[in-house]
Amino acid sequence: NNKWRTEFEVVNLGQLGRNDGTEVTPESLRAAGIVKKEQLPVKILGEGELGQAYTVKAHKLSASAKAKIEAAGGRWEIIGDPGSIGE
Repeated sequence: NNKWRTEFEVVNLGQLGRNDGTEVTPESLRAAGIVKKEQLPVKILGEGELGQAYTVKAHKLSASAKAKIEAAGGRWEIIGDPGSIGE
């Protein structure tokens, strides 16, 4: 166990279709029931495909997620410091 490790609420790109609208934020993912734990930062992984262009704002994104978001005509943005969530 690494005591300095940051635990994330993980979301795959394929799940973003359940989000309401084209702007994806930790708040909108919680509202859609995709993430449950408010105290954890959100990390987007590149598993799955996007059906439309999204603006994705998360604490961390994998390289494949970034590439797929851009390829679909969307944008991504890193928000906040993952280590400060829940403080």
